[in-house]
Amino acid sequence: MTKQEITNLLQKNKNNLVQELHESKELVVLLTQSTTRNLTDEEKGKVKEQLLDICKSIPAFTVFMLPGGALLLPLLIKAIPNLLPSAFRD
Repeated sequence: MTKQEITNLLQKNKNNLVQELHESKELVVLLTQSTTRNLTDEEKGKVKEQLLDICKSIPAFTVFMLPGGALLLPLLIKAIPNLLPSAFRD
């Protein structure tokens, strides 16, 4: 693996993590709104998807934080794509 490939993998994983955090902020807004009004079916679907993504993020973040985890994460994504948050799916 070349230095450029490693740099690209690190950047892609960083971008995926940032996207997941942005989506989680949307979840907080929807949960806050749900205390004062009923959510639409579409909003309820987003809440459900984001809660599942948060549960899936824990293993991804754990792997990413391990020594060499930034390099291991792309392999994990290819091996078990359904077990990772939606931000990591291409």
